[in-house]
Amino acid sequence: MRGIDTPVRQIRRKIFKEIANLALYSENLIDDMEALPYKIVNQEEPVYRESIYRERSIVREQLRLAMGLSLRPENVPVHLTQGLMESNIDEKYYEPPLMQVIPSACNACPVNEYKVTNRCMGCVAHPCQEVCPRGAIRMVDGKSCIDQEKCIRCGKCKAICPYDAISHQQRPCSSACGVGAIESDASGRAVINSEKCVSCGQCMVSCPFGAIADKSQIFQLIRAIQSGRKIIAQVAPAFVGQFGPQVTPGKLKTALKELGFADVYETAIGADMGAMAEAEHYVEEVATGKLPFLLTSCCPSWSVLAKKFFPETIDKISNALTPMVATARRIKQDHPDASVVFIGPCASKKLEASRRTVRSDVDFVITFEELAGMFEARGIDPAKVVSETPVEDATAAGRGYGVAGGVASAIESCVKEYYPDVAVHIEHAESLAECKKMLMLAKMGKKNGCLIEGMACPGGCVAGAGTNIAILQAVKEVGGFKAAAAKKLPDYPAKD
Repeated sequence: MRGIDTPVRQIRRKIFKEIANLALYSENLIDDMEALPYKIVNQEEPVYRESIYRERSIVREQLRLAMGLSLRPENVPVHLTQGLMESNIDEKYYEPPLMQVIPSACNACPVNEYKVTNRCMGCVAHPCQEVCPRGAIRMVDGKSCIDQEKCIRCGKCKAICPYDAISHQQRPCSSACGVGAIESDASGRAVINSEKCVSCGQCMVSCPFGAIADKSQIFQLIRAIQSGRKIIAQVAPAFVGQFGPQVTPGKLKTALKELGFADVYETAIGADMGAMAEAEHYVEEVATGKLPFLLTSCCPSWSVLAKKFFPETIDKISNALTPMVATARRIKQDHPDASVVFIGPCASKKLEASRRTVRSDVDFVITFEELAGMFEARGIDPAKVVSETPVEDATAAGRGYGVAGGVASAIESCVKEYYPDVAVHIEHAESLAECKKMLMLAKMGKKNGCLIEGMACPGGCVAGAGTNIAILQAVKEVGGFKAAAAKKLPDYPAKD
């Protein structure tokens, strides 16, 4: 579903646009918030659910999350706008949990089930029955039938069926979660185990019912801009192409200034700093044998995965600042009176920015998807911007961070350029499931001497939960922007 303009995406965009409108134009916040479910679901008959009342109920919870509020409990009367005034300040920050399942929107999908479809031909050979190790398949009215109580979900029946008549039904959100954080409540609906969740957002973008959403800060960000504060934006390397093929980096920078941002920096500046810092760390720690391997630090979900599930690797995570934090500190050195917003593809960056050590550096985090809603609310079409503001901050190395393998490649290039006598061994993993495998191998001593890049999202940052375009197209766009950089590597040494 990535890169497809589905109804789920359309509704999310409408939610963000209306929350932005609240921040921009509302004079009576509570009344206007109460009216929004009827504005968004304004037809007389339901379109997507069995009831228009259920559709509005779901929209109410989506609105609360988009305001930065938590979901309301199902069994306690809580008003839609409860806590709203506490969010009507630009200092409001994300409160855990970041990712939440809206119970009324969840379809209670089968978790892991093999079912015989109507394509079954009732063949004489019935190989599905023959290969089943538990005798879970029998013939009923001439067709195969699976006893779910006996089935062990091995998949042998599906693999051998000559008519592809057996379907493997899985919960999409659970399939997308590489850490097993999706569980079920008493009604069979999905719930997120916050002890396991690393906030990558892949469950959110994989749910075809739009039942999972994260919290947003667009309301608070707009209020901050309206207050007259100096807000400077930094855009992640994956921004290229996210707002349409006609939107050049220069046009996007101009459009952001039209939104009210005082200036715009490339987060790839911080990536350049990180590449040099991690190259130095590798040379001094891994190449000398002090550490068996080095884990990159830029993907927060990867770092949290390592810390939660492989605590013995904590001291092997690079101590380099992530690109977001490094760029924020550079901005605040240049503009001590400014607040900083990170605009990127990543839900997990919201998790990173909520840490106390980061709060003083990064004031707001929004995604490309949320920014698109802000543009719509203001009536700004980046493709129609007349003037272009040059974007010339970073090198090709830093810009490459937006794609899987780009981080390791940048660090490897820095080692080879500035430490030519040091051999560097590179590994990278993308998706949480593959990252877990990589960490397990590293724990077993099979990755000694390696620099290991981990990306929670398959494809890298361009596949983040807050992106707008198809992953392959995003990879192409980032590659072109990287090739257009005036410099290939940051100057040595790159110090804060």
